[in-house]
Amino acid sequence: MRALSVVLCLAALPAAGQSPFPVDIGGSYALTDQYGAARTEADPEGKAQLLFFGYANCLNICSAALPLMGQMVDALAQDGMDVTPVMITVAPDQDQVETMGAPLAVHHAAFIGLTGPQEDLQVAYDAFRVEVEPLFEDPEYGWVYSHGSFIHLLDGDGALLTLLPPILDVDQAVHIAATYLEPAQDG
Repeated sequence: MRALSVVLCLAALPAAGQSPFPVDIGGSYALTDQYGAARTEADPEGKAQLLFFGYANCLNICSAALPLMGQMVDALAQDGMDVTPVMITVAPDQDQVETMGAPLAVHHAAFIGLTGPQEDLQVAYDAFRVEVEPLFEDPEYGWVYSHGSFIHLLDGDGALLTLLPPILDVDQAVHIAATYLEPAQDG
């Protein structure tokens, strides 16, 4: 029965430009990366993206999602698929331009961290239907937040291809992502 559900799920992949979900997820945003550069939902190099909403010093779901994203980038690269890992902060008071790069680089050197004013972040949260709520303040790490847990696979223009739960192992996540991606063309 399980194999049948996988076949049915894969058979129901949407046509190009159509959302794979019954609700629209994704959209435009304009934020600032850890280098101080402006960045939108579109990758500047046209690469696919793994997008996660979290914060760099999160010890909860982020500690599963961020390492998985780094491992996926390397595994997909072995198959010729270039993907950029991106995290939009849910804790702009903690993840600032000058502070979020180093913790993200632990998970992958190519990791891009995005932050900005609360109103700009809210645009991204709303577009991707991510709810953020402060839960309590940890004396050592600062505020702990409730936030979305899915990894969003986006195409190079920033359109949602699918969602990946961070509880998958790297092989499962790469297999799913690869069904949506094509190897980069040389030259």
